[in-house]
Amino acid sequence: MPAPPVLGLILAGGQARRMGGGDKPLLRLDGRTLLERVVERLGPQCGAGLALSANGDPARFSGFPGPVLPDPLPDQPGPLAGILAGLEHAAGHGMARVVSVSGDAPFLPEDLVARLCAAGPESGIALAASGARRHFTIALWPTILRDDLRDYLGRGERRVGAFIDRHGAAVASWPVEPVDPFLNINTPEDLAAAEALGLRSGSEGHVSGRSSGA
Repeated sequence: MPAPPVLGLILAGGQARRMGGGDKPLLRLDGRTLLERVVERLGPQCGAGLALSANGDPARFSGFPGPVLPDPLPDQPGPLAGILAGLEHAAGHGMARVVSVSGDAPFLPEDLVARLCAAGPESGIALAASGARRHFTIALWPTILRDDLRDYLGRGERRVGAFIDRHGAAVASWPVEPVDPFLNINTPEDLAAAEALGLRSGSEGHVSGRSSGA
């Protein structure tokens, strides 16, 4: 089945304070960067290709297979600014939807985009969840929300969950066992735990797996 015509947006604009600064997606997990692993997981699922949300010199991501999009607003107002950059880029290229993911989540499920697309109407937001936890930045966004999102940020609002609550969202859920597929790397301890998960599983395919339920 062909991948849906969705732009995959990898959010890499965080300042990684708990990791001592720098670009978390460029950290290495078992010899490969987190970004490489996210690209490998997400790329085949997105028929409209990939984009990276990141500020600063884009040359540090020279191997990335798509455009690097800086925030369209000043002062790094958070992940919603990166999502706005993705929505505006997608709309400018005739794309109707964007799937955003964290650049530090190396175990994304291989059915993420398909299940988010199936979760709700084409004009609505769909969120990923694992167990009882909703992941606000791992979501499907229609580009028609870009003007409202720009206005929201222009008023000084920053909360992703509050913006989602304005519009409502469908939810697609994955189990957390044997491993949460949306596990993200925030601390050195998280990175060590992710290394251990990969070693214990003996196969990355067994780490995240596919979900059989909604």
